[in-house]
Amino acid sequence: MIDDPSTGSAAGGGEGRPGAGAETGLSRRGLFGLALGAGAAGVALGAGGGTAAGVAAGRTKERDAAASAFDFFGVHQAGITTPVQDHLHFAAFDMMPRTNRADLIALLQEWSYAASRMTQGLDASASGAVGGSPEAPPDDTGEAQGLSASGLTITFGFGPTLFESAEGEDRYGLAARRPPGLVRLPAFLGDDLDPAHSGGDLCIQACADDPQVAVHAIRNLSRMAFGTARLRWSQLGFGRTSRTTQAQATPRNLFGFKDGTANILSDDTAALDDHVWVAASDEPAWMAGGSYLVARKIAMLIESWDRVRLSEQDRIVGRTKGEGAPLSGGTEFTAPDFAATDASGRPAIDPASHVRLAHPDANGGIRILRRGYNFVDGNNELGRLDAGLFFLSYQRSPEQFIALQRALSTDAMNEYLRHVGSGVWAVPRGVTPGSYVGAELFA
Repeated sequence: MIDDPSTGSAAGGGEGRPGAGAETGLSRRGLFGLALGAGAAGVALGAGGGTAAGVAAGRTKERDAAASAFDFFGVHQAGITTPVQDHLHFAAFDMMPRTNRADLIALLQEWSYAASRMTQGLDASASGAVGGSPEAPPDDTGEAQGLSASGLTITFGFGPTLFESAEGEDRYGLAARRPPGLVRLPAFLGDDLDPAHSGGDLCIQACADDPQVAVHAIRNLSRMAFGTARLRWSQLGFGRTSRTTQAQATPRNLFGFKDGTANILSDDTAALDDHVWVAASDEPAWMAGGSYLVARKIAMLIESWDRVRLSEQDRIVGRTKGEGAPLSGGTEFTAPDFAATDASGRPAIDPASHVRLAHPDANGGIRILRRGYNFVDGNNELGRLDAGLFFLSYQRSPEQFIALQRALSTDAMNEYLRHVGSGVWAVPRGVTPGSYVGAELFA
């Protein structure tokens, strides 16, 4: 589940928050009155050339990306087709016992208000870190003061248990509106899942080009949730393992191979409509314009992989480690030729290779959009790196991911992978000024 980039298989602020609906009884006027604009389109961190001009261009792109801002409001939530940033802080939450529907709506309103500000480089509220009463805790924790928006995007999702708890309880009157495909993912070969690092009623994906900006976002949203929702688990990520624009260079995963060569890109509207965005004709209607997010924490057996000879690594992946070209020949962006043979008459691309098994041609044309990240969480009890891929994918239906993952059951790479965390969430459509994320669910 590291490549195939070709399938993506694992292997857009207002000054205030939205006014509360009738169900909450809360009201703030003009909270979204300040039009913060759409923000600069993110500049991709493409690799500069070896010349002085190339290096200068690369540094300019880095500066531009760090200063960029993406609007929280839009047709779709930001953080899906947005140019993939360099850093991630992902968090899953569970609603607290004895909370009700009004509590949930109020939390989503509070989060939307704060997200619309933080994505523009502002404090989480108008009074912020230092503008409130000195005798009260500040509204913002303050560690992002002086930092730019750094391309921050904040994306929200709703898990299966928000609609119906594991015990079958309809806590918030949402069971009848649960998307049919939004259920816990089935067990897959190689799963060794930790329940404490899987699932969650809600999730937040914060991506930025400055890690402190991403952490600041999750820290403040977690603080706002106190008494309503608790943090279930979280994950930091670095070094993106996919690209979503033509301008972005293909990154590498911790196995050293290029990752995301043929990911769905933001300008491929036809592929996005077919494979990523929920259509108006899909059920339920409130999810139209949204998507489904799958997160998988995949431990990579780094030390074992590092002792595998290069030719065997290439065979397992189905691409060359240097160029990233398919073993059937060509360059990185050459389409794999699965009918090609080598000098001995054997398939040039091994039938058990990751590229072969994950390719759309082997899976009825299924594709997904990936936004994964590398992670290193120190070392384990054996003194080995606790490292791997935090896989994130967006798809029109969870069934796309399930089909691809099942197709990878005979993947030669499985010997070096363990899936230790998992979750699936419905990601509602984008937010309109004056509203809040997921408002259509409660209509």
